[in-house]
Amino acid sequence: MSLHWHGVLQRGTPWADGPAMVTQCPVRPGGNYTYRFTVAGQEGTLWWHAHVSFHRATVYGALVIRPRGGAAAYPFPRPDEERVVVLGEWWNATVYDMERMAFLTGIPAPHADAYTINGKPGDFYNCSAANQTETFEVRQNRTYLLRIINAGMNTPLFFKVARHRLTVVGADACYTKPYKTGVVVISPGQTVDAVMVASAAVGRYYMAASPYDSAIPQGPPFSDTTATAILQYVGARRKTARPVLPRRPAVNDTATAHRFFSGMTALLRPGKPTVPLAVDTHMYVTVGLGVSDCLPEQLLCNRSAPPVFSSSMNNASFVTPTNTSMLEAHFKNAAAGVYTRDFPDTPPVVFDYTGDESDNATMQYTAKSTKVKTLRYNTTVEMVLQNTRLIAKESHPMHLHGFNFFILAQGFGNYDGSTAVGKFNLVDPQERNTVAVPTGGWAVIRFVADNPGMWYMHCHFDAHISLGLGMVFEVLDGPTPETSVPPPPADLPRC
Repeated sequence: MSLHWHGVLQRGTPWADGPAMVTQCPVRPGGNYTYRFTVAGQEGTLWWHAHVSFHRATVYGALVIRPRGGAAAYPFPRPDEERVVVLGEWWNATVYDMERMAFLTGIPAPHADAYTINGKPGDFYNCSAANQTETFEVRQNRTYLLRIINAGMNTPLFFKVARHRLTVVGADACYTKPYKTGVVVISPGQTVDAVMVASAAVGRYYMAASPYDSAIPQGPPFSDTTATAILQYVGARRKTARPVLPRRPAVNDTATAHRFFSGMTALLRPGKPTVPLAVDTHMYVTVGLGVSDCLPEQLLCNRSAPPVFSSSMNNASFVTPTNTSMLEAHFKNAAAGVYTRDFPDTPPVVFDYTGDESDNATMQYTAKSTKVKTLRYNTTVEMVLQNTRLIAKESHPMHLHGFNFFILAQGFGNYDGSTAVGKFNLVDPQERNTVAVPTGGWAVIRFVADNPGMWYMHCHFDAHISLGLGMVFEVLDGPTPETSVPPPPADLPRC
């Protein structure tokens, strides 16, 4: 087991970040490890989850960071109450066994059997146990801050509350200017803070979480079902008619998803980071699916059949080390045999990334490696994340450990700097730790590498992490002890 504190910057505490074999070896059965870190300078909704195998399917929870001044210090009207809404996915199978079988065979794991809200699937599944629907009690005309988290493994979700509007005020623990919407679109790894006024007639209303399937052409099977919870007004009779159900967006409603993801802007506040204007390192990174040969450890892989599914960034399909963590190797200056410092800044082959040319089998092939991008301390990085049509176009939620980043622009098709740069938002772009790259499109992010350590960047679809859709930034030490990786804690797990 290992735990990741998703969105916590871990400044000065890189050993507490948690991804297995990147910053630590997993905690062995019967062992223990104490994660020690601070959340200084951060406010909002984050979360924590397992970061080994598929354990995070059930090992997760909310991490709420309030202002030191309490709710009165929120940069929006103080809500009367707060509610945590954690969206998830459920399998009837044992997820560890499922992940092992997917790896050994090279065949992707099956889709979830259900979606959940606070661990319960709701009224539209045939569950054997009683009390499988979460209930949120509210009072008419009171204001509620909903802290919404997508802890699901592989599925972006539409979230709606019947006959209620929402005002987004934060995302990934970064405040936003108020953004009014009837639907929240949230990819795995992301969080959204939204204010809701209980302004409907006294009654019962469904909250609903339904899938957004962005893959073009049709991707792997997914559960086309809806998780529900009940918004119960004080004074409503519980045994009246079934609660009102919101109209569900179409599963492939990319227009609604893009409008939401691109519509938010940052709430500028004194003393908070602003967009760095001078860039030291430019990167153009393709993200998508592909194929690769069976690995020797994939004992049940059919080696006489075509190559198996894989995924990559700039055609490098990432695998973690097996004998020591990357952060330990970095700290000991012993990278040899653990990782290489040759992650490419650009794709090895330039082609029509989102066009039919991607059907070419040669373009789809990728090889396994453990490549990192090494950055000097305080380097400003601009990265274009370009989705490809290799196998299928799909919106990938790309998460960066150890940093927040600014999303300067997003769009569809192949990125063209000659037209896109002039549209960059350099004034109040949204700041996040996870960006949903548009399906068949691109997103441009920018961040300052001022946090020494080994920081994982990966797709937050766990099915894609295991296929290799990731890489690591190696940020070198700064000039002082405070800007350097400290020695590992005494109880750091051993491999």
